[in-house]
Formats: sequence, structure tokens, C-alpha cells
Amino acid sequence: MSDAPHSQEEESHEGFIRTPKQLMAVVVASFVVPVVIIIMLINFVAWDSKPAAGSDAMTAESVARRIQRIGVSDYKDVNDVKSMKSGEQVFQTQCTACHSTGAAGAPKLGDEAAWAPRLKTGYDALLNSSLKGKGNMTAQGGGDFSDFEIGRAVVFMANKSGGKLDEPKAPAPAASAATK
Repeated sequence: MSDAPHSQEEESHEGFIRTPKQLMAVVVASFVVPVVIIIMLINFVAWDSKPAAGSDAMTAESVARRIQRIGVSDYKDVNDVKSMKSGEQVFQTQCTACHSTGAAGAPKLGDEAAWAPRLKTGYDALLNSSLKGKGNMTAQGGGDFSDFEIGRAVVFMANKSGGKLDEPKAPAPAASAATK
């Protein structure tokens, strides 16, 4: 019986899996390969949410900056005369760009001829022009400096340009501050 010749059909039927070991390898691969592909797809989709190398996106300061409330304001005590800037300091910070060079038609510091007609209008008119703006000069009121500090700068520039204006009076302390 065993010597009987095999039919041609049996010999032509040879498959990819010939041994039990190959069968086990194919079964394991059929589970592992899809899992690896799924993990790779998840990483590909979530890649843009990961911070770049060397970035500080996840530091405590960066996170705090992103979640802070909108419209945070710093308040200055307008009654604290000691912390207020002098006229020269305000001039050096805010006014020197135009009034030192004469840019945009601004009268230069020390140019008595240019300042004479302006000085005739008086301190209140000069301060009003500074706070609300005039010509090419933008309004300075409501900016980095208080109205009192802008007034000090006006007096500084006027007096350096031939004027004889008195230093403005410091603002009176608020009534609530006086009762404490």
C-alpha cells in the first residue's frame, strides 16, 4: 500500500505552511502585525500635540502664561509721589524721540524760538496738548505715566526751553487713604 504511486493532484498541492512551526508563526504574526500598525497610526495622528525637542511649551511658566486670565492689569498708586518719575525721567523715556530731534514738527528741547509761542499759552494748555495730543503728537494721557508725571515732563521741557513754569503740585491723597 505504501508503495502505491501518488496521484498528480496530491503532489501539486503544496502550501505556504508546511510544518506546525510555520503555522504557529503565521498565527502569532496575524495578531502582532495589526497591533503594531494600530500603535503606529495612533502615534502618527497624535504627533502634532507633542512638544518639539528643546521647546519650553510644557514648563510651568509657559503653562501659567497660557491659562492666565485675560485682561490682567497692573495698578499704580497715583498717590505715591516717591515712586513717580521726575520730569527729566519721563522726557528721556517718552518725549526724547521727537523733542530731541525735532521729528514730525516737534519743537526741540532748548529751542527758545520754537517754544516761545507755546509758552505764552500757559501750563494748562501745554499739559492739555500733551495729554490729549496735538498735531502729529499722540495723546500721552492714559499711557505708562500718570497725568502728574506728564505735567512734570511738560515743565521740564518748557523750563529747558526758556520758560519759567513752577513744578506741578503733587496729587492730593484720596479720601479713603487718609482715613486708614
